[in-house]
Amino acid sequence: MIFAHPPHPSELRRKENSYTFTIPLLGSSSSGPIRDPHDIPTFDSTSLIEPKTPILYLPPLLSSLPANFPRSALPHEHPPLVTETRLPDIDPASLSLHKALHRFRPLDSLYSESPYAQAFNWHELSLPVDEEREWYCVVFRSKRKAGSDGGSLYEADKKAHEEAVGNGGLILYWYGIPNQQTSMNLATCIWQSRKHAIAANSRPHHIRAMMLAKDSYEVYDLERYVLQKVAGVTGVTVQPFVAGEVGW
Repeated sequence: MIFAHPPHPSELRRKENSYTFTIPLLGSSSSGPIRDPHDIPTFDSTSLIEPKTPILYLPPLLSSLPANFPRSALPHEHPPLVTETRLPDIDPASLSLHKALHRFRPLDSLYSESPYAQAFNWHELSLPVDEEREWYCVVFRSKRKAGSDGGSLYEADKKAHEEAVGNGGLILYWYGIPNQQTSMNLATCIWQSRKHAIAANSRPHHIRAMMLAKDSYEVYDLERYVLQKVAGVTGVTVQPFVAGEVGW
């Protein structure tokens, strides 16, 4: 995945057994009618690059659990999006993280410039006290080139994302909106293991998306982190990835 855009929310809503969601919006400077902030806005390859109404944040996009797992109760306020494709499997500690990430969000609108450990509400995530595990996080800070083809990149990344879920290991995908002053953006994935993330790089839709992305970005910076949960505490910590395997 090259983090071009999240899947179009209209493809995820109003399907059988799907969930609805709302996205909080700031005031619009448009001269047109004032839109209801509780209405679901349209997201596509144009609106995500040049939104007419400023958007505070996008909800997290969580990978759907394997078919044999019961659905988790979603928070009533700003529930997450879920993928059409299901994970093939998930371990108990990652399932606990998956549930905690239902409320994953940036702390403010400056996430594209903030250090990763300070950009999101990690301190609000709570897991069972006896669980211990590490997960692999990939962060993409980007700035699109003016005039680059957002439509093709959007479609390629959408396919790469569903491909990654089906192949296993991807827990969460989150993508922000370009900063209106700097045009910088931030996206992140949380994986069950580094091996899962590396395996996704060789899949055909990912390769196609990377080829399209090569000439589409002025800034294209990758960062890698370890999300850690140790036994005896309920919280998690974020640390820079140095070397070796992460997760399993």
